[in-house]
Amino acid sequence: MATRLISFEVAGKFIADILVKAGIPREDAAIVSDVLVQADKFGFDSHGVNRLKHIYLDRINQGILNPVTEFEIVREGLSTAVVDGHNGMGHVIASRSMKMAIDKAKKYGMGMVAVRNSTHYGFAGYYALMAVRENMIGVTGTNARPAIAPTFGVEGMLGTNPLTFGMPTDEDFPFLLDCATSIIQRGKVELYAREGKEMPAGWVIGENGQTKTSSTEVLNDLLAGKASLTPLGGIGEETAGYKGYGYATVVEILSSALQQGAFMKMLTGFKDGKPAPYPLGHFFIAIDINAFTEVDSFKTTTGDILRELRASKKMPGHDRIYTAGEKEYETSREREDMGITFNDQLLGEYRGLCNTYGLPEYLEYFS
Repeated sequence: MATRLISFEVAGKFIADILVKAGIPREDAAIVSDVLVQADKFGFDSHGVNRLKHIYLDRINQGILNPVTEFEIVREGLSTAVVDGHNGMGHVIASRSMKMAIDKAKKYGMGMVAVRNSTHYGFAGYYALMAVRENMIGVTGTNARPAIAPTFGVEGMLGTNPLTFGMPTDEDFPFLLDCATSIIQRGKVELYAREGKEMPAGWVIGENGQTKTSSTEVLNDLLAGKASLTPLGGIGEETAGYKGYGYATVVEILSSALQQGAFMKMLTGFKDGKPAPYPLGHFFIAIDINAFTEVDSFKTTTGDILRELRASKKMPGHDRIYTAGEKEYETSREREDMGITFNDQLLGEYRGLCNTYGLPEYLEYFS
């Protein structure tokens, strides 16, 4: 399959321009574009530019995603807030909410903002890193449309529900743990299907309780409710699937119960058989390290922990141990000058967007 490299600058500018054409204010379009491009830069390809059409533009055109974001603070304390996003752009809601949490943490040591009626916010690590840049610990999570089956179940009930942490270190890169509470998320299934690849056994469970490996079949079955993603740990209890199931439930509760928002089957994206908004819930926590200890001391201790882990005894056949955030940092360095890899299918999709939204000046990049 032929591929083409598109620079981050060109991809970012195109996405911002097309989002403006779709009715999103320029300032908000810049935020959405940056989140998508940064996802690809750090190696979170399942949440990058490949999602522009299907997750955002198509939903705007269906009338289930509002291009103009109404950010309403419905409840607020000194270190807390509840926000209603009114089904606006999730990236915009999320970045403003984490900024609010950071501002509160600067005054009171910690800040937490819970959000209801938001939408898909993309690369969760983006918001944790906002706190890291302010010498804070950043935490975020979000619920999502039902996909994970509970342990011993075969029905998708919980979202892939990432639980994400970012912490500054004295190294060139922070500690960044950004992962779903399922073994695989829907976006990665889409990537496998796009590339015509089979998935490993144990990632997806069918109605009969058996694993499924056909990525194209799984995509259809997930939509039809005939297959579910498995939680971290996998099928059953033997490999501790109940742990991933438990963490996914924690994220579901924190993303809905705190702000009395939608949860689980309320997030299917359909109502009376017709497309409907995905009124997602998120939470954002910023912790000011200075409220506990000196920032430099925290960074040094954190760096020491990570360095000791990487220096520990290696498994036969492996000469390197990684810590969370290290591979993402190296990927960002490698891709900085390279750009984003577009395969034939994605190039064709972007050419179609150039024509649909009247941006012929970009056709040369995607041809």
